[in-house]
Amino acid sequence: MFYRLMKLIIAPLLRLFFRPEVVGRENIPERGPAILASNHLSFSDSFFLPAMVTRRVTFLAKMDYFTGRGVKGRLTAAFFRGAGQLPVDRTGGSASEAALQAGLKVLGHDQLLGIYPEGTRSPDGRLYRGKTGIARMALESGAPVVPVVMIDTEKIQPPGKVIPKIMRVGIKIGKPLDFSRYEGMEDDRFILRSITDEIMYALMELSGQEYVDLYAADAKKAITEARKQVAAEEKAAKAAKAEAEKAEKSEKAEKAEKTGGGAA
Repeated sequence: MFYRLMKLIIAPLLRLFFRPEVVGRENIPERGPAILASNHLSFSDSFFLPAMVTRRVTFLAKMDYFTGRGVKGRLTAAFFRGAGQLPVDRTGGSASEAALQAGLKVLGHDQLLGIYPEGTRSPDGRLYRGKTGIARMALESGAPVVPVVMIDTEKIQPPGKVIPKIMRVGIKIGKPLDFSRYEGMEDDRFILRSITDEIMYALMELSGQEYVDLYAADAKKAITEARKQVAAEEKAAKAAKAEAEKAEKSEKAEKAEKTGGGAA
């Protein structure tokens, strides 16, 4: 109910203000299960795609959106649940298996499942290495994988920005990828990596993004550490400058005192 209400209200607003250009909408199957594999540039990606697609799309959303405290946290959790989003724990291990089973349940009901193979938003607009969970879901469910790319959504709502910038965005939907030739090989990690890389290549071709053979989460950590290093170096430089200025003032004061003392 809430999902339909959301589409009735939010979809027209998105069309009015952002005028999303959708190319390849016909590539999404009219019925049956399918995995929509999308690049991830902005928080708003999870709203644009479902709003522009006729069929219901269920995304696997990070657990943080469902565990916030206070009024804002509860409202956010209620909104994501109402929008049909499924909470996913990204800590790995048994949590990853639970996410996999949640996705397979959606596909088992012949629905569309939205996944961001990169696992998290791109920190710099480039396309990063995909995680193999999507390959396992594709093989275990037999569902086709439809590559989808969001264009310029990072420009309307960069990380940390609450009010989006009004500008046109784009959505490109590629032809479904069929991996039935690998049926029964979902436990072969080399096959899973091969399938995932094929999906990421399709996303790269559609989006024109530069590909980085590194997980986005690791890239974010490296960027954060680099920023910390730069901040620490700047802080040390300021401290050294302040110390030098202090020493210079002290030296001048000492010379002035000696000069004054000699004149007396």
